[in-house]
Amino acid sequence: MTQPFYRAFEDRYRGERATIKERLRAYLPFLRPLAAWPRAAALDLGCGRGEWLELLGEEGFAARGIDLDDGMLAACRERGLDVENTDALAALRAQPDDSLALVSAFHLVEHIPFDLVRELIAEALRVLQPGGLLVMETPNPENLVVGASDFYTDPSHERPIPPNLLSFAAEHAGFARQKIVRLQEDPQLRAGGRVALAAVLQGASPDYSVVAQKAATPNQLAPFDAAFDTEYGIDLNTLARRYEQQRNDEHAEIHRILGRFDERIGSDRASAAAQAQALSQDLRNVTESFAAAERAFENKYQALGAQLQHHFDVLAERAARAEARLDQAEQHAARSEARLDQAEHDAARTAARLDQAEQRADRYAQQVADLLDSTSWRVTAPLRMTSDVVRRLRSARRDGRLGSGLRRRASGALRRVALAIMREPRAKRYALAVLARFPALRRRIHGVVYRAPEPGLHHGLPPEPLSGTPEDLPPRAARVYAALKAARDARRHNA
Repeated sequence: MTQPFYRAFEDRYRGERATIKERLRAYLPFLRPLAAWPRAAALDLGCGRGEWLELLGEEGFAARGIDLDDGMLAACRERGLDVENTDALAALRAQPDDSLALVSAFHLVEHIPFDLVRELIAEALRVLQPGGLLVMETPNPENLVVGASDFYTDPSHERPIPPNLLSFAAEHAGFARQKIVRLQEDPQLRAGGRVALAAVLQGASPDYSVVAQKAATPNQLAPFDAAFDTEYGIDLNTLARRYEQQRNDEHAEIHRILGRFDERIGSDRASAAAQAQALSQDLRNVTESFAAAERAFENKYQALGAQLQHHFDVLAERAARAEARLDQAEQHAARSEARLDQAEHDAARTAARLDQAEQRADRYAQQVADLLDSTSWRVTAPLRMTSDVVRRLRSARRDGRLGSGLRRRASGALRRVALAIMREPRAKRYALAVLARFPALRRRIHGVVYRAPEPGLHHGLPPEPLSGTPEDLPPRAARVYAALKAARDARRHNA
């Protein structure tokens, strides 16, 4: 395999520089206590494109990189990084004892046999200062997809190294403590999200590292306690347990739901049985009611039949009587027709007599008109009026109404005169001035003028003329009235 090929392979499958550098910041809790050391030196074995060297420089380390790939080293030199093309173990063996604060190997141990891995660990322990760190990052075979497939995408890989094996190798070599740091897992899984079966297969942290620390005094180790006490990433067992617990919870929920369904089904069955029983009872009640209604209908049908027969007999009897009455009516009609003929004959005779009466009435009307128009009638008019007055005075004297009648007529005339004076302001003032000299006369006149009309005021007076119009008279009377009126008008005109 040529080096340009491997450089191209790294560029495609490892990721962009910025992405890799951001991932490497996960080690800052381990780096920052080291960076505070004076002259903190770091050696990166298999430095690749130099992302880690850049981060170390930013944190204050004096970092140097080792790699056998000139293409990778060219990328480092472009950025001014201190790198060398040499064998990693050879470079490590050349370092003095207790000379380095940090030794790192990112994705290196999977490329060499395990015996060389153990030798690398031992040499790192030798060259590290007390409290110094060894960082070894590699693909995580706990991620089943990584261990079974993705790991072998790189043809230079030897074989996957389980986290516990690499951690034990560091412990066996003599490091005081070591921490498995799992990396690059799905944040949602890390936050406790739902675990699907695919997450069990490929959700464990795809990379991990073993961070081992060389023995030192408690004061030197204390700044690193928080970093070593923290748990990182997700392992396969955790995902499997979460998945199993999730399945158990789901099964329990399913059982609870099924239990509720069973309870509901049992309740529904009991309710259905009760409803069926109630419906059966209702059906029996309806059947009994129908039978009773049928019996009642039969009885009513028979009763109606008897009633109809009785009504038929009654109607037959009525029809016979009606036929007899019809015969009588026909006979009565014949008699009525005869009487009608007689009535028509009588009406004709009556009409003739009526014509004769009308002719006589016309003659009498003419005679009356001639009488009213005669000289003797006009000459005797005063005599008739005098005779009428004498007759009325005799009648009033005979009935004892003569004095009261005269008083009423005098009072009426006096009242009319007083009212006429009162309507004229000047006459009213003059009359009041005169009457003021005669108090007794004033009281008497006041009593006459303002006294209510006495009952029977019109006793002894001539009767009021009848109301009505000529149109209200019968035809013959109307003709007589017209003749009399014409005669009177002619007399007045001649007078």
